[in-house]
Amino acid sequence: PRKYSYRLKQIDNDGQFEYSKTIQVDLNSPKKFQLTQNYPNPFNPITTISWEIPNEGLVTLKIYDVLGNEVSTVVNEYQQAGFYQRNFDASSLSSGLYFYTLQTDGLVETRKMILMK
Repeated sequence: PRKYSYRLKQIDNDGQFEYSKTIQVDLNSPKKFQLTQNYPNPFNPITTISWEIPNEGLVTLKIYDVLGNEVSTVVNEYQQAGFYQRNFDASSLSSGLYFYTLQTDGLVETRKMILMK
């Protein structure tokens, strides 16, 4: 994450000046847990999945078929707070509807995607 600090300089008409307290701003840290829609969708055979996590922790991203069977684990690792994306190659899967689920720190989000060969 990139953090910036700044302060203001106030100059009076007589030339005297005073600085404000230093303010710190974090421009790159995500503020919420979010799994975005894969792109492209429908896809054949590669799609990109993006997400953001506001806190560090163990992150899993898994793909399921319509029956709820796990067909792939895309991510299973400890990640720092931030923005992430991974390509998913479904060339070994058959056409159809699939679900992808992101889980970390007690939070879960699921979206659907369509593989069209």
